[in-house]
Amino acid sequence: MKENIRRTKGFDFKQFSISESYAGMPVSTDGVLLGAWCQLTQMGRVLDIGTGTGLLALMAAQREQNAQIDAIDIDQFSIQAATKNIEQSPWSKRIKIFHTDLCKFSPNALYDSIVCNPPYFNSGETAKSDQRAKARHTDTLPHHTLIERCSQLLTESGSASFVLPVPEGETFIRLCENAGLHLQRRCDVQPNEVKQANRLLFQVGKSEVTPKEETLIIRQNGQYSQAFVHLTNAFYLKM
Repeated sequence: MKENIRRTKGFDFKQFSISESYAGMPVSTDGVLLGAWCQLTQMGRVLDIGTGTGLLALMAAQREQNAQIDAIDIDQFSIQAATKNIEQSPWSKRIKIFHTDLCKFSPNALYDSIVCNPPYFNSGETAKSDQRAKARHTDTLPHHTLIERCSQLLTESGSASFVLPVPEGETFIRLCENAGLHLQRRCDVQPNEVKQANRLLFQVGKSEVTPKEETLIIRQNGQYSQAFVHLTNAFYLKM
C-alpha cells in the first residue's frame, strides 16, 4: 500500500532556503526559536536529532562558522529533504547527514551541543500523514529513550536544548533530572502579552548549575516584540 504522504511548503531565510518536500513537518516558529536560542560551542560538535528538513543543522552552521554538525533522521523523506537543503547551503562541507535510528547511531566522538525539536503527542489520534505522525508522535521516539541517548552522546560539559509545549516540557524536564541531566536554562514563550506561555525552550546538561530562567513574548501590541526580533533577526527575511 502506498504511504500517505503530504508535501510541505518551502521557506526562505536570509542565508539559506528550505525547499518544498515530503518531510514530516514544515518550518515552524518553534523550530526557529530553538535554533536561535540553543547554546552552541565555538569549534564544537553539534548533533541535530530528528533533523527533518535540516533547519536546526543549518541554523547551527550559520551561527557557529567553525562547528561540525551531524544531523540524523529515521525517515527517508526527511533525509532526502535535508540532503537537498544542506547541499544547496553555504555550509554543506560542515554538515553530515545520517539516515538512522537514534538508538542505533554510533558516532566516533561525543557532542558539545545537541538540539532537538522532539515529538510530543503521547496518546490519541496520530496525524494523517505518515511523515507528520513520525515527527509529532512519541511512538517512534519515546521521551525516556531520547533523554537516555542524549546523556550517552553528550560530553561532560555539553548541553542539550529542546522545545516542547509547556505540560510536556515540564514532564520532560523531570525525566531529565531523574536521568542525571540537570536544567540549566529555561525560557517560557508567550504568544503575546495577554496569553500564558504555551511553549518551553529549555537546556539540560550533566553539570548542575543554578538555572537561568527567562520569558519571551513573541508579539506585543500587535507587533513582534523587540526580544523576538533580536533573537531571530539573523534568520527571518523580514526582520
